[in-house]
Amino acid sequence: MLPKSKNAVADVINLDSDSDSDDVVGGIGAFRSMGSSVMGNRKVPSTFADATVAPRETLECRSFWKAGENFVIPTGVSPNATGMLEHARVHPKFLHSNATSHKWAFGAIAELLDNAVDEIQHGATFVKIDKIDIAKDNSPALVFQDDGAGMDPNGLRKCMSLGYSSKKSNTTIGQYGNGFKTSTMRLGADAIVFSRSHRGGKSTQSVGLLSYTFLRKTSQDDIIVPMIDIDLSKEQPEPIIYGSPEDWAANLEILLKWSPFSTEDELWQQFEDIGTHGTKVIIYNLWLNDEGLYELSFDDDNEDIRLRDEGVHDGKRLHHKLLELRSHISYHLRYSLRAYASMLYLKKFNNFKIILRGSPVEQFNIADELRVPEIIKYKPHTATNEQAPTEIKVGFIKEAPKLAVCGVNVYHKNRLIRPFWKVNAVGEAKGNGVVGVLEANFIEPAHDKQDFERSSLFLRLEARLRKIVNSYWYTHCHVFGYNTYKTPADKSKKMAIPDQPPTVNAFDPLPLPNDKISQGGPRTRDQPPTVNTFYHLPLPSDRISQGGLIIREISHSNATSSHTVAVAAPHLRNYTGLRSNFQPVQLNPQPAATDVEIDLVGKSVDEISEENIQLFMECEEYAKKLNWNRR
Repeated sequence: MLPKSKNAVADVINLDSDSDSDDVVGGIGAFRSMGSSVMGNRKVPSTFADATVAPRETLECRSFWKAGENFVIPTGVSPNATGMLEHARVHPKFLHSNATSHKWAFGAIAELLDNAVDEIQHGATFVKIDKIDIAKDNSPALVFQDDGAGMDPNGLRKCMSLGYSSKKSNTTIGQYGNGFKTSTMRLGADAIVFSRSHRGGKSTQSVGLLSYTFLRKTSQDDIIVPMIDIDLSKEQPEPIIYGSPEDWAANLEILLKWSPFSTEDELWQQFEDIGTHGTKVIIYNLWLNDEGLYELSFDDDNEDIRLRDEGVHDGKRLHHKLLELRSHISYHLRYSLRAYASMLYLKKFNNFKIILRGSPVEQFNIADELRVPEIIKYKPHTATNEQAPTEIKVGFIKEAPKLAVCGVNVYHKNRLIRPFWKVNAVGEAKGNGVVGVLEANFIEPAHDKQDFERSSLFLRLEARLRKIVNSYWYTHCHVFGYNTYKTPADKSKKMAIPDQPPTVNAFDPLPLPNDKISQGGPRTRDQPPTVNTFYHLPLPSDRISQGGLIIREISHSNATSSHTVAVAAPHLRNYTGLRSNFQPVQLNPQPAATDVEIDLVGKSVDEISEENIQLFMECEEYAKKLNWNRR
């Protein structure tokens, strides 16, 4: 039988920074490496162990970015126990400020997935991510469960410590010893851990509670983590007691009050689906957004978890091209956990699955479907260490040139750090459709593993990637219908479009200076626009007419006729609006043809039309901003 509670003062664990020491004193590990008085110094009044309060208490402020406000920090100095050395305390507010390193909730989820993936070397075959409902208040909670080796009592205490990490392998992702604390506290105010392990012929199960709610509601000035352990190696489970039976029982009662489980039976039931080894983490009191809704949405898709504030269109009707762009995984991974998890790891697992809400996640590597791919070797240059060459695979996405998706997916030790990193300037068309993939183990990721430290190695990699993308684009873009000044588009990839009278989008601009169109006589405001009216910017080869107009000869590819076109010279334009900023290029109507395509410096009429419509839209936006600034 497990010991029953007595109204006594409970000894609980202090959560302090730890070293990599594996010294064990009395079975507690590094928490007691300075002597048993470290634990005996911290006392929790027995009123905390009163499990009669229902329903479960929560914080007044449930928004993550505001949860650290109005936290009373004591100004006095708490005396140390006799004979105890001074030590730096970690205030509970640090749990919240430490978690703000995760700006993105999915980044926090990825940290917990990393812990499960690191357990593959210990035999783990799956990690489950799911949502459950807490019986106490019917609120949602996140569950992460794996079948790895689990944690013994000493391992659980190291997991709950700040800055401790025993992961020294070149293949494991974790290294800072901070991911568990930051990730759980970023997703919810409280987390409870259940772990079962078998080490050295001894089977144990342990429970630990990291509760921001408990610490704030009880006005703690130090981080306290109640834990209990049970020895399963004997015929009957027995508590592992480090102090006294009363201490163990008091910790149990704290767990029952502040966790989602009100009775011992409910608590021990959480081990039933763990088996002989594994770990389960339940995160509850999930954070809300500014509108009072849960940050994570579980209702949009029964097999997915989504970010509520991403993918929201505010009821606006989006253009079909924007909808197509948002359907691509480069955008979808920003708010869909299934999409993000599918790309999170570069190499496909052989005997391991990520199971999201009961359905396995199918791994996806965009490098597998790139068109005309090339592999480029890149060797980092450092002053001290000799780095092995890294392979960078680049190619065009299968949707090019329809979708202007581009960027480089950069992984570190198999883990995605920067998805679709745009190495070119924002808004630059160069590189559209080109995607690259590489594993950069020679640069260090930031603590949230969503970016890299901006070291000299990183800056050199960025410059090199820009050259690689641009060089590849200039070499291959014409094959997919793109066009440069140096290389014309491949017309075999395009359909010939005959000259036809327009049905929509015929512009009627303001009259040109002197209301003349080179040798074509005057044109009045009452005249209808001629066919195929579109806008263009003058090229350096355009010649200037006597009337101040830029004249360009446009010839059909079959040399049957020619057109004379004109636009206003730059010095005659003003910038008060689009219509007087760009003047139309006019083409005289020609008989319909089936295989005729107008060629202008390697461009078809359809291409130029699309480019000028894009310019039209950009200049409209510029004119609006200009007029607004003048106000």
